[in-house]
Amino acid sequence: MFNKILIANRGEIACRVIATAKRMGIATVAVYSDADAQARFVQMADEAVRLGPPPSRESYLLGDKIIEAAKQTGAQAIHPGYGFLSENEAFARKVEEQGLVFIGPKHAAIAAMGDKIASKKLANAAKVNTIPGYNDPIESAESAVEIAKGIGYPVMIKASAGGGGKGLRVAFNDKEAYEGFDSCRNEARNSFGDDRVFIEKFVEQPRHIEIQVLGDGFGNVLYLNERECSIQRRHQKVIEEAPSPFITDATRKAMGEQAVALAKAVNYQSAGTVEFVVGKNQDFYFLEMNTRLQVEHPVTELITGLDLVEQMIRVAAGEKLSFTQADVKKIGWAMECRINAEDPFRNFLPSTGRLVRFDPPTQQLFQGQATTDEGVRVDTGVVDGGEIPMHYDSMIAKLIVHGKDRMDAIARMREALNGFVIKGVQSNIPFQAALLAHPKFVSGDFNTGFIAEHYSQGFKAEDVPHQDPHFLVALVASLHMRYRDRAQGLGGQFWEGFKRVHKRDFTVCVLGKEGGNQYVNASVGEDVPGQPMVVTVQTPDGEKVYKLAVEQGMGDARIHGVANGEAFTAQMERGKNRNPLVTRVVHNGTQLDAIVMHPDTAKLHQLMPYKAPPDMSKFVLSPMPGLLVQVAVQNGQEVKAGERVAVIEAMKMENVLFASADGVVKEIKAQQGDSLSVDQVIVEFE
Repeated sequence: MFNKILIANRGEIACRVIATAKRMGIATVAVYSDADAQARFVQMADEAVRLGPPPSRESYLLGDKIIEAAKQTGAQAIHPGYGFLSENEAFARKVEEQGLVFIGPKHAAIAAMGDKIASKKLANAAKVNTIPGYNDPIESAESAVEIAKGIGYPVMIKASAGGGGKGLRVAFNDKEAYEGFDSCRNEARNSFGDDRVFIEKFVEQPRHIEIQVLGDGFGNVLYLNERECSIQRRHQKVIEEAPSPFITDATRKAMGEQAVALAKAVNYQSAGTVEFVVGKNQDFYFLEMNTRLQVEHPVTELITGLDLVEQMIRVAAGEKLSFTQADVKKIGWAMECRINAEDPFRNFLPSTGRLVRFDPPTQQLFQGQATTDEGVRVDTGVVDGGEIPMHYDSMIAKLIVHGKDRMDAIARMREALNGFVIKGVQSNIPFQAALLAHPKFVSGDFNTGFIAEHYSQGFKAEDVPHQDPHFLVALVASLHMRYRDRAQGLGGQFWEGFKRVHKRDFTVCVLGKEGGNQYVNASVGEDVPGQPMVVTVQTPDGEKVYKLAVEQGMGDARIHGVANGEAFTAQMERGKNRNPLVTRVVHNGTQLDAIVMHPDTAKLHQLMPYKAPPDMSKFVLSPMPGLLVQVAVQNGQEVKAGERVAVIEAMKMENVLFASADGVVKEIKAQQGDSLSVDQVIVEFE
């Protein structure tokens, strides 16, 4: 066994590998860029070596420098995590040539599976189901149309070296095939330096289901059941679960056996994933093999009780797998939500900056455990007060739950999301909450087009309706009563004649868009220790009574309580929208902003005119924090609607800003290379 390993990665996955290594008694070395000098994974490791400036190409993609760091620190092996160099055949080969061990498959297996065209040919030879298609590079758009017609529409046009949704188009007719070929080829050339394109049949109502495999150096290969990864946005996974709510035991066995056959065909030695697309009739076809650890590996760990990182380390150290296919468990139901630093209400724009508050829900399960216990697990690379840099991907954490069945897992996940406190940057938690509450998701009736179908116009607050909005009104009224009692108590007095009253009447002003406020009357009973607070809300159908027992420490954002006998977790924040009177409560993804006031004050408040925000139509604003990499206009230039104005780079994404109307540039307010904040002015028009 190794004495010391180096982790050639950052963030959450670096923390994940370190956790297992520590449990195994193995020392660890971290490598980091300047942006990560104070990061959690650097603090967790036994040693740390600086690589260079923040951009990946100047730090985490410097294979030679990483290998040199391993040699200097006496590390015997390198774990690449996922992303960066994890599927780089040249890096894996160089690690081996330098006398170190690559904790992953051999470089030949990475090369064989890294090319989509070559991997499909290998799959065919191994008798693995492949999608009907043309697997050789296509030379022209005209040939693409003829091939597509021969396969039968719809077809998928894909770049051989593609990944992450780049270099991919779906065509339903000759015109789309012709145009899609050129677009796909150009995108592939620009993104990967490889413009080879092939065509395959597009499977309708497809599910994205992957099989986890594990092989050793003695010819043993096992499959560790499947993961359902069909909930995707722009080809990026959002929710993963194990097992799948869709496939049968027979399909699982057939897919697993074919995945094993493919892994054996390339002498696969490590953890890897064979991805399949599964049609509505459970017909399945090979997509690709990921020759690395997957982001969603924890859901497999929780249903099997296996630590996949430990297995990778043991295999790399030359050990034989200590269990057989018959020993592989499938216990309960696991689910993972990717918590990303992005604003779902602004078309998922990246959100970078300082984590003013980072307080995950209580964990019963932890990284590096080999267990099938039920509970909540949080895999993260950040800490309270840490920074979300613009240079890397947007993932803040992975929230994983394990329940006795799927409905239990969904309930645990919803409650865990309710208690996940993130302040300072925006997160996609409201979107995750909406997905988990969607009837189609709950029933398991979904495919890879689920998000595009149900959220085709983007995600809005109205997409997360609360099942009982009057509960939120009662909650905010009760919190206000407790806040007033506590404030007056600390001052040595009680309001209402310096004594506590048995009941207080309030009007809760629920703030709406463009002044469309709602005014709801609520009566709040006395806050007696050990007794639930009784809140009566006036609804259009009469009174609704809530008995609320709430636990919240001073300054806590998270609230635990019981409402009419049902436990709940919610969040509260004061001073939203720069108004100290506004209280926000959040529950099950729904956000309610309200001002609690005396009924007489509410009558006057209703008479106040709505003050519209200033007209910003003559300005181009930065929609996110990021680096201004291009200003495409000049002072005095005439610009037409739809023309490119600027390009902002954030979290490995380029975001192009276009003019919304015709105009003349009055002044350039920001320069190339500037770090921008949200809503910072870039260009002003006359």
